[in-house]
Amino acid sequence: MGNFIKRMRVSKVMLRGVVKRGVDFFKRQRSPFKVNIVKNLVQNFSMGLTQQYQSIYITELGADPLQLGLASSVGGLANALVTIPAGWLADRFGIRRVMLASLLLGALGYSLFGFARGWQSTVLALVVTSLSWGVGMVVCPMVCGSTLRNEERATGMQICDTIAALPRIVAPIFAAYLITFFGGINAEGIRPLYWIEVGGFLLAALVIFRYFEDPREGQTIEPTPLLDGIKRVLREGVMVKRWIVYILLSTFPMFMSIYIPLYARELKGADQFVLGLMDTAYWLVIVLLALPIGLSADRLGRKKVVMLLTPIYCASLMLLLYAPNDAVLVLAGLLNGFIMLASVTQGAITVELVPQELLGSWFGMLGLFRGLANVIAPALGGLLWKTLGPAHVLYFLALTQLVKLPILASMPSSKTGG
Repeated sequence: MGNFIKRMRVSKVMLRGVVKRGVDFFKRQRSPFKVNIVKNLVQNFSMGLTQQYQSIYITELGADPLQLGLASSVGGLANALVTIPAGWLADRFGIRRVMLASLLLGALGYSLFGFARGWQSTVLALVVTSLSWGVGMVVCPMVCGSTLRNEERATGMQICDTIAALPRIVAPIFAAYLITFFGGINAEGIRPLYWIEVGGFLLAALVIFRYFEDPREGQTIEPTPLLDGIKRVLREGVMVKRWIVYILLSTFPMFMSIYIPLYARELKGADQFVLGLMDTAYWLVIVLLALPIGLSADRLGRKKVVMLLTPIYCASLMLLLYAPNDAVLVLAGLLNGFIMLASVTQGAITVELVPQELLGSWFGMLGLFRGLANVIAPALGGLLWKTLGPAHVLYFLALTQLVKLPILASMPSSKTGG
Protein backbone atom coordinates (compact mmCIF):
# COMPACT_ATOMS: atom_id res chain seq x y z
CA MET A 1 0.00 0.00 0.00
CA GLY A 2 2.84 2.35 0.90
CA ASN A 3 4.57 1.76 -2.43
CA PHE A 4 1.30 2.45 -4.28
CA ILE A 5 0.84 5.80 -2.49
CA LYS A 6 4.45 6.69 -3.20
CA ARG A 7 4.00 5.94 -6.93
CA MET A 8 0.83 8.04 -6.98
CA ARG A 9 2.70 10.98 -5.45
CA VAL A 10 5.49 10.65 -7.99
CA SER A 11 2.96 10.55 -10.82
CA LYS A 12 1.24 13.65 -9.44
CA VAL A 13 4.54 15.55 -9.30
CA MET A 14 5.40 14.46 -12.85
CA LEU A 15 1.97 15.58 -14.10
CA ARG A 16 2.40 18.97 -12.45
CA GLY A 17 5.80 19.28 -14.13
CA VAL A 18 4.36 18.44 -17.56
CA VAL A 19 1.54 20.98 -17.15
CA LYS A 20 3.95 23.70 -15.95
CA ARG A 21 6.25 23.12 -18.90
CA GLY A 22 3.28 23.33 -21.24
CA VAL A 23 2.10 26.63 -19.72
CA ASP A 24 5.61 28.10 -19.82
CA PHE A 25 5.99 27.00 -23.43
CA PHE A 26 2.69 28.63 -24.40
CA LYS A 27 3.52 31.93 -22.68
CA ARG A 28 6.75 32.45 -24.59
CA GLN A 29 5.28 31.85 -28.04
CA ARG A 30 4.53 34.59 -30.55
CA SER A 31 1.03 36.06 -31.00
CA PRO A 32 0.17 34.28 -34.32
CA PHE A 33 0.59 30.89 -32.65
CA LYS A 34 -1.79 31.88 -29.82
CA VAL A 35 -4.43 33.50 -32.07
CA ASN A 36 -4.38 30.45 -34.32
CA ILE A 37 -5.21 28.30 -31.29
CA VAL A 38 -8.18 30.56 -30.44
CA LYS A 39 -9.39 30.23 -34.03
CA ASN A 40 -9.02 26.46 -33.80
CA LEU A 41 -11.03 26.39 -30.56
CA VAL A 42 -14.02 28.06 -32.22
CA GLN A 43 -13.66 26.12 -35.47
CA ASN A 44 -13.25 22.75 -33.75
CA PHE A 45 -16.33 23.20 -31.58
CA SER A 46 -18.34 24.00 -34.68
CA MET A 47 -17.00 21.03 -36.64
CA GLY A 48 -17.47 18.74 -33.63
CA LEU A 49 -21.22 19.27 -33.77
CA THR A 50 -21.65 17.51 -37.11
CA GLN A 51 -18.56 15.42 -37.87
CA GLN A 52 -19.74 12.27 -36.10
CA TYR A 53 -23.20 12.54 -37.63
CA GLN A 54 -22.45 13.72 -41.19
CA SER A 55 -22.34 10.29 -42.83
CA ILE A 56 -25.62 9.43 -41.12
CA TYR A 57 -27.15 12.75 -42.29
CA ILE A 58 -26.23 11.98 -45.91
CA THR A 59 -27.56 8.41 -45.73
CA GLU A 60 -30.76 9.70 -44.09
CA LEU A 61 -31.13 11.95 -47.14
CA GLY A 62 -31.19 8.82 -49.30
CA ALA A 63 -27.59 7.75 -50.03
CA ASP A 64 -26.39 4.16 -49.67
CA PRO A 65 -22.79 3.53 -48.43
CA LEU A 66 -21.40 3.45 -51.97
CA GLN A 67 -23.15 6.71 -52.91
CA LEU A 68 -21.88 8.20 -49.64
CA GLY A 69 -18.35 7.26 -50.66
CA LEU A 70 -18.75 8.61 -54.19
CA ALA A 71 -20.13 11.93 -52.89
CA SER A 72 -17.19 12.23 -50.50
CA SER A 73 -14.79 11.40 -53.34
CA VAL A 74 -16.11 14.32 -55.41
CA GLY A 75 -15.30 16.54 -52.44
CA GLY A 76 -11.87 14.95 -52.32
CA LEU A 77 -11.26 15.89 -55.93
CA ALA A 78 -11.96 19.54 -55.10
CA ASN A 79 -9.55 19.22 -52.19
CA ALA A 80 -6.84 17.84 -54.45
CA LEU A 81 -7.19 20.67 -56.95
CA VAL A 82 -6.91 23.47 -54.38
CA THR A 83 -4.07 22.38 -52.10
CA ILE A 84 -0.99 23.16 -54.22
CA PRO A 85 -2.31 26.63 -55.18
CA ALA A 86 -3.20 27.19 -51.50
CA GLY A 87 0.42 26.74 -50.41
CA TRP A 88 1.66 28.98 -53.18
CA LEU A 89 -1.02 31.60 -52.45
CA ALA A 90 -0.06 31.59 -48.76
CA ASP A 91 3.54 32.28 -49.81
CA ARG A 92 2.39 34.95 -52.25
CA PHE A 93 -0.39 36.78 -50.37
CA GLY A 94 0.21 35.74 -46.78
CA ILE A 95 -1.11 33.14 -44.38
CA ARG A 96 -3.75 35.50 -42.92
CA ARG A 97 -5.62 36.14 -46.17
CA VAL A 98 -5.66 32.51 -47.21
CA MET A 99 -6.82 31.42 -43.75
CA LEU A 100 -9.69 33.91 -43.92
CA ALA A 101 -10.71 32.57 -47.32
CA SER A 102 -10.69 29.03 -45.91
CA LEU A 103 -13.05 29.94 -43.05
CA LEU A 104 -15.49 31.83 -45.28
CA LEU A 105 -15.59 28.87 -47.66
CA GLY A 106 -16.38 26.65 -44.69
CA ALA A 107 -19.29 28.86 -43.65
CA LEU A 108 -20.67 28.70 -47.21
CA GLY A 109 -20.26 24.92 -47.42
CA TYR A 110 -22.03 24.18 -44.14
CA SER A 111 -24.91 26.48 -45.12
CA LEU A 112 -25.31 24.31 -48.22
CA PHE A 113 -25.56 21.26 -45.94
CA GLY A 114 -28.29 23.08 -44.02
CA PHE A 115 -30.27 23.70 -47.22
CA ALA A 116 -29.87 20.14 -48.58
CA ARG A 117 -33.07 18.18 -49.21
CA GLY A 118 -31.59 15.12 -50.93
CA TRP A 119 -28.22 13.38 -50.81
CA GLN A 120 -27.35 14.72 -54.27
CA SER A 121 -27.52 18.25 -52.83
CA THR A 122 -24.81 17.39 -50.34
CA VAL A 123 -22.28 16.82 -53.14
CA LEU A 124 -21.85 20.58 -53.69
CA ALA A 125 -21.67 21.09 -49.93
CA LEU A 126 -18.92 18.45 -49.72
CA VAL A 127 -17.03 20.16 -52.56
CA VAL A 128 -17.07 23.56 -50.83
CA THR A 129 -16.25 22.24 -47.35
CA SER A 130 -13.46 20.11 -48.83
CA LEU A 131 -12.01 23.24 -50.46
CA SER A 132 -12.13 24.94 -47.07
CA TRP A 133 -10.59 21.98 -45.27
CA GLY A 134 -7.87 21.52 -47.91
CA VAL A 135 -6.79 25.16 -47.70
CA GLY A 136 -6.86 25.05 -43.89
CA MET A 137 -4.74 21.89 -43.79
CA VAL A 138 -2.08 23.70 -45.81
CA VAL A 139 -1.93 27.03 -43.95
CA CYS A 140 -2.46 25.91 -40.33
CA PRO A 141 0.82 23.93 -40.04
CA MET A 142 2.59 26.82 -41.77
CA VAL A 143 1.86 28.88 -38.63
CA CYS A 144 3.69 26.32 -36.46
CA GLY A 145 6.43 25.95 -39.07
CA SER A 146 7.01 29.72 -39.05
CA THR A 147 6.81 30.38 -35.30
CA LEU A 148 8.21 27.33 -33.46
CA ARG A 149 11.84 26.34 -33.04
CA ASN A 150 12.87 23.00 -34.54
CA GLU A 151 13.65 21.36 -31.21
CA GLU A 152 10.23 22.32 -29.79
CA ARG A 153 8.07 21.76 -32.83
CA ALA A 154 6.55 18.40 -31.90
CA THR A 155 5.76 19.69 -28.41
CA GLY A 156 4.31 22.90 -29.82
CA MET A 157 2.10 21.15 -32.33
CA GLN A 158 0.80 18.75 -29.68
CA ILE A 159 0.06 21.69 -27.33
CA CYS A 160 -1.81 23.42 -30.13
CA ASP A 161 -3.82 20.27 -30.80
CA THR A 162 -4.43 19.68 -27.07
CA ILE A 163 -5.93 23.10 -26.46
CA ALA A 164 -7.82 23.21 -29.75
CA ALA A 165 -9.27 19.73 -29.10
CA LEU A 166 -10.94 20.74 -25.81
CA PRO A 167 -14.24 21.79 -27.47
CA ARG A 168 -14.34 18.49 -29.35
CA ILE A 169 -14.83 16.71 -26.00
CA VAL A 170 -18.13 18.44 -25.26
CA ALA A 171 -19.41 19.20 -28.79
CA PRO A 172 -20.56 15.64 -29.71
CA ILE A 173 -22.57 15.21 -26.49
CA PHE A 174 -24.04 18.69 -26.86
CA ALA A 175 -24.92 17.73 -30.44
CA ALA A 176 -26.58 14.50 -29.23
CA TYR A 177 -28.88 16.47 -26.93
CA LEU A 178 -29.66 18.92 -29.75
CA ILE A 179 -30.44 16.04 -32.12
CA THR A 180 -32.80 14.58 -29.52
CA PHE A 181 -34.46 17.98 -29.05
CA PHE A 182 -34.89 18.49 -32.80
CA GLY A 183 -36.49 15.10 -33.43
CA GLY A 184 -33.91 12.29 -33.16
CA ILE A 185 -31.13 10.84 -35.28
CA ASN A 186 -32.56 11.65 -38.70
CA ALA A 187 -32.04 14.34 -41.31
CA GLU A 188 -34.34 16.90 -39.66
CA GLY A 189 -32.82 16.25 -36.24
CA ILE A 190 -29.27 16.79 -37.51
CA ARG A 191 -29.95 19.70 -39.93
CA PRO A 192 -30.01 22.57 -37.33
CA LEU A 193 -26.47 21.68 -36.25
CA TYR A 194 -25.17 22.89 -39.60
CA TRP A 195 -26.60 26.38 -39.05
CA ILE A 196 -24.86 26.58 -35.67
CA GLU A 197 -21.69 25.49 -37.46
CA VAL A 198 -22.03 28.33 -39.98
CA GLY A 199 -22.11 30.83 -37.11
CA GLY A 200 -19.00 29.25 -35.59
CA PHE A 201 -17.00 29.54 -38.80
CA LEU A 202 -18.00 33.20 -39.20
CA LEU A 203 -16.88 33.87 -35.62
CA ALA A 204 -13.53 32.13 -36.28
CA ALA A 205 -13.08 34.30 -39.39
CA LEU A 206 -13.71 37.40 -37.27
CA VAL A 207 -10.98 36.30 -34.81
CA ILE A 208 -8.47 35.97 -37.65
CA PHE A 209 -9.55 39.24 -39.30
CA ARG A 210 -9.28 41.20 -36.06
CA TYR A 211 -6.31 39.71 -34.22
CA PHE A 212 -4.10 37.54 -36.46
CA GLU A 213 -0.79 38.93 -37.73
CA ASP A 214 1.01 37.02 -40.45
CA PRO A 215 4.04 35.36 -38.75
CA ARG A 216 6.16 36.02 -41.85
CA GLU A 217 5.12 39.68 -42.18
CA GLY A 218 8.17 41.81 -42.96
CA GLN A 219 10.37 38.86 -43.89
CA THR A 220 12.21 39.00 -47.18
CA ILE A 221 11.18 35.49 -48.27
CA GLU A 222 10.29 35.79 -51.95
CA PRO A 223 7.44 33.49 -53.00
CA THR A 224 8.83 30.70 -55.12
CA PRO A 225 7.07 30.23 -58.49
CA LEU A 226 4.68 27.30 -58.21
CA LEU A 227 6.47 24.78 -60.43
CA ASP A 228 9.91 25.95 -59.32
CA GLY A 229 8.87 25.38 -55.70
CA ILE A 230 7.83 21.82 -56.46
CA LYS A 231 11.10 21.16 -58.28
CA ARG A 232 13.11 22.56 -55.38
CA VAL A 233 11.17 20.43 -52.87
CA LEU A 234 11.99 17.30 -54.87
CA ARG A 235 15.61 18.37 -55.29
CA GLU A 236 16.43 19.82 -51.85
CA GLY A 237 14.08 17.85 -49.61
CA VAL A 238 15.11 14.73 -47.70
CA MET A 239 13.46 11.53 -49.01
CA VAL A 240 10.34 13.52 -49.89
CA LYS A 241 9.04 10.98 -52.44
CA ARG A 242 9.16 8.23 -49.83
CA TRP A 243 7.47 10.51 -47.30
CA ILE A 244 4.67 11.29 -49.77
CA VAL A 245 3.88 7.56 -49.97
CA TYR A 246 3.90 7.41 -46.18
CA ILE A 247 1.54 10.40 -45.90
CA LEU A 248 -0.77 8.86 -48.51
CA LEU A 249 -1.13 5.72 -46.39
CA SER A 250 -1.53 7.83 -43.24
CA THR A 251 -4.52 9.68 -44.66
CA PHE A 252 -6.75 6.64 -45.16
CA PRO A 253 -8.04 6.64 -41.53
CA MET A 254 -9.07 10.26 -41.96
CA PHE A 255 -10.81 9.89 -45.30
CA MET A 256 -12.51 6.58 -44.54
CA SER A 257 -13.57 7.67 -41.04
CA ILE A 258 -17.05 8.41 -42.42
CA TYR A 259 -17.70 4.67 -42.18
CA ILE A 260 -16.82 4.41 -38.47
CA PRO A 261 -20.03 5.99 -37.05
CA LEU A 262 -22.04 4.42 -39.87
CA TYR A 263 -20.68 0.97 -38.90
CA ALA A 264 -21.43 1.64 -35.22
CA ARG A 265 -24.99 2.65 -36.00
CA GLU A 266 -25.88 0.16 -38.75
CA LEU A 267 -24.07 -2.92 -37.43
CA LYS A 268 -23.91 -2.28 -33.68
CA GLY A 269 -27.11 -0.29 -33.11
CA ALA A 270 -25.45 2.79 -31.59
CA ASP A 271 -27.77 5.74 -30.92
CA GLN A 272 -26.82 9.44 -31.01
CA PHE A 273 -25.53 9.39 -27.42
CA VAL A 274 -23.26 6.37 -27.96
CA LEU A 275 -21.96 7.95 -31.18
CA GLY A 276 -21.38 11.19 -29.28
CA LEU A 277 -19.53 9.38 -26.49
CA MET A 278 -17.34 7.60 -29.03
CA ASP A 279 -16.29 10.94 -30.49
CA THR A 280 -15.87 12.50 -27.04
CA ALA A 281 -13.62 9.61 -25.98
CA TYR A 282 -11.60 10.04 -29.19
CA TRP A 283 -10.87 13.68 -28.37
CA LEU A 284 -10.45 13.07 -24.64
CA VAL A 285 -7.45 10.81 -25.21
CA ILE A 286 -5.92 13.47 -27.46
CA VAL A 287 -6.35 16.18 -24.81
CA LEU A 288 -4.95 14.00 -22.02
CA LEU A 289 -1.99 12.55 -23.89
CA ALA A 290 -1.01 15.09 -26.56
CA LEU A 291 1.40 17.06 -24.38
CA PRO A 292 3.14 14.04 -22.77
CA ILE A 293 3.45 12.40 -26.19
CA GLY A 294 4.80 15.60 -27.73
CA LEU A 295 7.45 15.83 -24.99
CA SER A 296 8.26 12.12 -25.41
CA ALA A 297 8.59 12.56 -29.17
CA ASP A 298 11.05 15.44 -28.78
CA ARG A 299 13.07 13.49 -26.19
CA LEU A 300 12.90 9.86 -27.30
CA GLY A 301 12.36 10.31 -31.03
CA ARG A 302 9.30 10.95 -33.17
CA LYS A 303 9.77 7.79 -35.18
CA LYS A 304 9.66 5.58 -32.07
CA VAL A 305 6.53 7.28 -30.75
CA VAL A 306 4.61 6.85 -34.03
CA MET A 307 5.69 3.19 -34.13
CA LEU A 308 4.14 2.67 -30.70
CA LEU A 309 0.91 4.58 -31.34
CA THR A 310 -0.11 3.13 -34.69
CA PRO A 311 -0.82 -0.47 -33.50
CA ILE A 312 -3.12 0.92 -30.80
CA TYR A 313 -5.25 2.48 -33.54
CA CYS A 314 -5.36 -0.87 -35.34
CA ALA A 315 -6.54 -2.50 -32.11
CA SER A 316 -9.38 0.05 -31.90
CA LEU A 317 -10.67 -1.10 -35.29
CA MET A 318 -10.78 -4.70 -34.13
CA LEU A 319 -12.64 -3.65 -30.98
CA LEU A 320 -15.22 -1.87 -33.12
CA LEU A 321 -15.53 -4.93 -35.33
CA TYR A 322 -16.20 -7.35 -32.46
CA ALA A 323 -17.78 -4.96 -29.89
CA PRO A 324 -20.43 -6.85 -27.86
CA ASN A 325 -21.92 -3.73 -26.20
CA ASP A 326 -21.95 0.06 -26.11
CA ALA A 327 -19.14 0.30 -23.54
CA VAL A 328 -16.72 -1.45 -25.91
CA LEU A 329 -17.83 0.87 -28.71
CA VAL A 330 -16.86 3.86 -26.57
CA LEU A 331 -13.52 2.20 -25.73
CA ALA A 332 -12.94 1.69 -29.47
CA GLY A 333 -13.61 5.39 -29.99
CA LEU A 334 -11.07 6.26 -27.29
CA LEU A 335 -8.30 4.08 -28.77
CA ASN A 336 -9.12 5.43 -32.23
CA GLY A 337 -7.75 8.78 -31.03
CA PHE A 338 -4.21 7.42 -30.99
CA ILE A 339 -4.04 7.81 -34.77
CA MET A 340 -4.44 11.58 -34.36
CA LEU A 341 -1.63 11.64 -31.80
CA ALA A 342 0.55 9.77 -34.27
CA SER A 343 -0.49 12.13 -37.07
CA VAL A 344 0.53 15.27 -35.17
CA THR A 345 3.85 13.68 -34.21
CA GLN A 346 4.62 12.75 -37.82
CA GLY A 347 3.59 16.30 -38.80
CA ALA A 348 6.59 17.51 -36.83
CA ILE A 349 8.75 15.25 -39.01
CA THR A 350 7.16 16.64 -42.17
CA VAL A 351 8.27 20.22 -41.55
CA GLU A 352 11.87 19.09 -41.00
CA LEU A 353 12.28 17.57 -44.45
CA VAL A 354 12.49 20.81 -46.52
CA PRO A 355 13.92 24.33 -46.05
CA GLN A 356 11.49 26.73 -44.35
CA GLU A 357 11.06 28.94 -47.42
CA LEU A 358 9.67 25.89 -49.25
CA LEU A 359 7.04 24.99 -46.64
CA GLY A 360 4.23 26.46 -48.76
CA SER A 361 5.19 24.40 -51.80
CA TRP A 362 5.84 21.32 -49.65
CA PHE A 363 2.51 21.45 -47.83
CA GLY A 364 0.82 22.24 -51.11
CA MET A 365 2.32 19.09 -52.64
CA LEU A 366 1.30 16.99 -49.67
CA GLY A 367 -2.14 18.53 -49.83
CA LEU A 368 -2.44 17.48 -53.46
CA PHE A 369 -1.62 13.87 -52.62
CA ARG A 370 -3.92 13.96 -49.59
CA GLY A 371 -6.60 15.22 -51.95
CA LEU A 372 -5.97 12.32 -54.30
CA ALA A 373 -6.30 9.93 -51.37
CA ASN A 374 -9.50 11.76 -50.46
CA VAL A 375 -10.82 10.94 -53.95
CA ILE A 376 -9.88 7.27 -53.75
CA ALA A 377 -10.46 6.35 -50.09
CA PRO A 378 -14.18 7.11 -49.58
CA ALA A 379 -15.21 5.46 -52.87
CA LEU A 380 -13.00 2.47 -52.10
CA GLY A 381 -14.58 2.22 -48.65
CA GLY A 382 -18.05 2.26 -50.16
CA LEU A 383 -17.06 -0.39 -52.69
CA LEU A 384 -15.60 -2.63 -49.97
CA TRP A 385 -18.72 -2.14 -47.87
CA LYS A 386 -21.07 -3.04 -50.71
CA THR A 387 -19.15 -5.92 -52.31
CA LEU A 388 -17.20 -7.64 -49.51
CA GLY A 389 -19.06 -6.39 -46.44
CA PRO A 390 -18.67 -3.59 -43.87
CA ALA A 391 -16.03 -5.47 -41.85
CA HIS A 392 -13.58 -5.30 -44.77
CA VAL A 393 -13.46 -1.50 -44.48
CA LEU A 394 -12.00 -1.94 -40.98
CA TYR A 395 -9.59 -4.68 -42.07
CA PHE A 396 -8.36 -2.49 -44.92
CA LEU A 397 -7.74 0.49 -42.62
CA ALA A 398 -5.69 -1.63 -40.21
CA LEU A 399 -3.64 -3.07 -43.07
CA THR A 400 -2.73 0.34 -44.53
CA GLN A 401 -1.44 1.55 -41.17
CA LEU A 402 0.73 -1.51 -40.58
CA VAL A 403 2.16 -1.33 -44.12
CA LYS A 404 3.34 2.26 -43.63
CA LEU A 405 5.57 1.47 -40.61
CA PRO A 406 8.51 0.02 -42.61
CA ILE A 407 8.58 3.27 -44.62
CA LEU A 408 8.81 5.27 -41.40
CA ALA A 409 11.57 3.00 -40.16
CA SER A 410 13.61 3.78 -43.29
CA MET A 411 13.57 7.57 -42.74
CA PRO A 412 16.85 9.07 -41.42
CA SER A 413 16.93 9.56 -37.66
CA SER A 414 18.47 13.01 -38.10
CA LYS A 415 15.09 14.18 -39.46
CA THR A 416 12.78 12.09 -37.28
CA GLY A 417 14.42 12.90 -33.96
CA GLY A 418 15.68 9.35 -33.52
